[in-house]
Amino acid sequence: MVNTVPRLSAEVREALDQGRPVVALESTIISHGLPRPDNLRLAFELEEIVRDGGAVPATVAVLDGVARVGLGKEELERLGTEDGLRKLGVRDLAPALALGVSGATTVSATAHLAARAGVRVFATGGLGGVHRDWVSDQDESADLGLLAHTGITVVCAGVKSILDVPATLQRLETLSVAVVGYRTAEFPGFYLTTSGLPVDWTLQSPEQAARLMRAQEALGTDHSALIVGNPVPPEQQLDPALHDRVLAEALDAARRAGVTGQAVTPFLLAHLVEHTGGASLRANLAAVRGNTALAARIAVAYAATPA
Repeated sequence: MVNTVPRLSAEVREALDQGRPVVALESTIISHGLPRPDNLRLAFELEEIVRDGGAVPATVAVLDGVARVGLGKEELERLGTEDGLRKLGVRDLAPALALGVSGATTVSATAHLAARAGVRVFATGGLGGVHRDWVSDQDESADLGLLAHTGITVVCAGVKSILDVPATLQRLETLSVAVVGYRTAEFPGFYLTTSGLPVDWTLQSPEQAARLMRAQEALGTDHSALIVGNPVPPEQQLDPALHDRVLAEALDAARRAGVTGQAVTPFLLAHLVEHTGGASLRANLAAVRGNTALAARIAVAYAATPA
C-alpha cells in the first residue's frame, strides 16, 4: 500500500497541533529555479524570513516516494544539490509516491500537500495560468483547477507575465477563486508592480486577510483558494519597457523555434533572464521574498483570529 499521507517534520507537526502559524513554501525554485549554490542560499533565506515573521516554515517536496511537509537542513541540501530531481505538479504526485521517486513540488502540488497537512498559508512567486493563444492550443496551468478546490491562501505577485493575464483572471472568476490585492487596487504583474488590470477587493493589513479567511470558513467557501496579490515594490520591479520588448522577442523566438506545450514557460522565462541581463530574475526574487514575509504575517494574524 502506497502511503499518501504527507510526513510532517516534528517542528511543523508541533506547530499545527498547537495552532501556531505555519507557512508552506514550494521547492521547484530550489531544484529548478536557480543555479547552484544560489538556490540553496535562497531556500534557507526564505525559511529564515518565515521565522523572522513569527511563523514556522514548511518547505514541501517528495523524497524517495514520501510526500514531505517541512524539511530539515539535510533535506533542503539534497533538493539544492542532487541531480535528476523531478518537477512534480499535482498530477505527478501519485506516480512519484507509487514509484518511490524524488522531486520538487510546483504550486499545484505544494498547495495540495500543504492543504492536506492542514497548512492554511502558502507563499510563492507567481502562479501559472492561461497561456497566450489559448484558443488554438488550450494550454492552461494545473494551478487554476487545483486552486478551485483547495482551501489555502496563496500569497503571490500575480501570475507570470508571460501568460494571458486577462484570460487567467477571467478563468479564476469562473472557478470562483477569490482574488484580492494587498494594498493595491490593481492585480500585480509578477515582474512588474501592476498588470494594469483591476481587482475587486483590496486588503490593507494581514489582520484583514485573516478575517477574510475566517469568513470563508464560516460561509463554507473555504473549499477554494484565496489569492492575495502582493505587488513587487516599484523600485524593485523589472523596467516595464524592457519587459515588454524582451517578452515580445521571446514570444517570437518561441514561435520560430516551434516550442510548444510545457516547454513554453521555461523557454520564455530563460529568454527573459538572459536578455534582461538577469534583471527579471532579480525582480522575481524580490517578489518571492516580499510574498514570504507577508505570508508569515498573515499566518500569524490568522492564528490569532478566533474561528
